[in-house]
Amino acid sequence: MIDWSGYIGLILQGAWVTVELTLMGSALALVVAFAAGLGRLSRFMAVRSLATTYIEFFRGTSIFVQLFWAYFVLPFAGITLTPLQAGVLALGLNVGAYGAEVVRGAVKAIGREQREACIALNLTRYQAMRHIILPQALPLMLPTFGNNAIELLKGTAVVSLISLTDMTFQAQVVRAQTGSTLIPFATILVLYFVMAWVISLGMRWLERRAGRGLDGVRV
Repeated sequence: MIDWSGYIGLILQGAWVTVELTLMGSALALVVAFAAGLGRLSRFMAVRSLATTYIEFFRGTSIFVQLFWAYFVLPFAGITLTPLQAGVLALGLNVGAYGAEVVRGAVKAIGREQREACIALNLTRYQAMRHIILPQALPLMLPTFGNNAIELLKGTAVVSLISLTDMTFQAQVVRAQTGSTLIPFATILVLYFVMAWVISLGMRWLERRAGRGLDGVRV
């Protein structure tokens, strides 16, 4: 008879690693998404080209390859990352590329009348973007940001390929030690669902907060 308490504890330890990956990867993706998304809208061609190159490269290549480059290839350039750092870097840059297009699309969706009002008020481009455009664009971004965060959560499973002990890796260890496939993988299935559900609830709350007072403002 197998004592599952210890094995479930092992998977829960891996779940904490998954949570860390998701939080840090999402933070990196958010920063990169705004930097690259606003870069696509820059007046300077060099900035637009750099942002476009980043977006197309990371959207057009496999997350598996990006992860392997971060962990196995960068050391040849003198940059050695831990499995956690490599996972955060690869996931953040990959999801950030998709988020950048969300930022660009939301900003461009704000009506020209709003921009003309900024000019009439003699606001600088920075002031207009910070105080007028982005507050209206943010509610448009949040639903897709939520989807991206959930995709990043599910993408954390790939880090098991570089021996990071996330819950997918621990489920494989439990399967190897017990010979049971159903219980460990059913457990992580439920855990992934619960984590995704928490993200979904959190993003809906943010959508409501961000949208307060903006009804009828965007044109």
